[in-house]
Amino acid sequence: MQKTTQNDPVLTNTPFRIGALAKMTGIPVSTLRIWEVRHHAFSPSKTTGKHRLYSQEDVHKAGLLKELSRQGHAISTIALLEAAALERLQQPQKVLSRPPEAPKQPAGTVSLAVIGAGIADRVASGKFIRQFLGSSLRVTDSFADLAQADAAGFREPPQILLVKVNTLHDSIRKQIQALALKQGVAHTVVVYSFAQEAVVQAMRMAGTLVRRGPVSDYELSDLISSVLLVDTAKSLGGIHADSLIPPRKYSDDTLSRVAGISSNMLCECPRHVAELIAQLASFEQYSQECLNKNEEDAHLHAHLHAISGSARALFERALEMVAQHENIPLMADFEPTGGRIG
Repeated sequence: MQKTTQNDPVLTNTPFRIGALAKMTGIPVSTLRIWEVRHHAFSPSKTTGKHRLYSQEDVHKAGLLKELSRQGHAISTIALLEAAALERLQQPQKVLSRPPEAPKQPAGTVSLAVIGAGIADRVASGKFIRQFLGSSLRVTDSFADLAQADAAGFREPPQILLVKVNTLHDSIRKQIQALALKQGVAHTVVVYSFAQEAVVQAMRMAGTLVRRGPVSDYELSDLISSVLLVDTAKSLGGIHADSLIPPRKYSDDTLSRVAGISSNMLCECPRHVAELIAQLASFEQYSQECLNKNEEDAHLHAHLHAISGSARALFERALEMVAQHENIPLMADFEPTGGRIG
């Protein structure tokens, strides 16, 4: 049995630093920092030297967040809750002998609950229904407003919650987030007409996709598509989930050239995509070298090499789509067999 001492921070009210918090909870320091900075899970005090100091309450809350996230709760939806509310969330999970089965639906089908007058008819219309990156939509529930949704309840937990409101203020934000948490929604999409910028930013920080209306059917379908996993076999022709990882197509010189080309796009996606490919290719090579050197961790490095190679191939296909959109000349530097051209 592990012995404790008088100086053990668990047994005292003495504040302690993030390293001690990580050690006691088994949560990596990097994860704790994300929970604090991005999701505002903790509000530690600071020393004169700007070091963060955490309390015993923070230890307890971190443990609850860890357990609930393992049960499938999105950290963005539970980080702001007090420990008492987190404990209530945890209690129903303990009495279940096994987790509830998700409603069965055809492969490639995404379930969607819709809140807001008018928008449900748009989603259900023949004009709107289309393939979303290899998936089709199935509307599980439709409500006129948030009050009706909260009072009536959902027939089944949807994967996506689509909400249309005229005004988005803080009380509406809290209603939407509470409803999404209650139903275990994976993704929430909110379309609004008027809102305070602070409320919009708070929702985005919590992981909600927010867009000011009016939005066309095409824009709305893009919003929903953006939270779906890409089906590589159907959407990125030539790259299949059960095929070998294709060899690298573009050299560092080509990627550097693309990254340096001025773009007509308001964002800098061409540069970012090119830089991501270079980074993924470097890690792919690095993980292969680790695989060759370290037999003890061969399984891990083989997995890392496969993941990085697959991601690099997907981003190469994405770069080709961007290049075509921007009329950027792009020629492969390597043969399909992996040899360099020229």
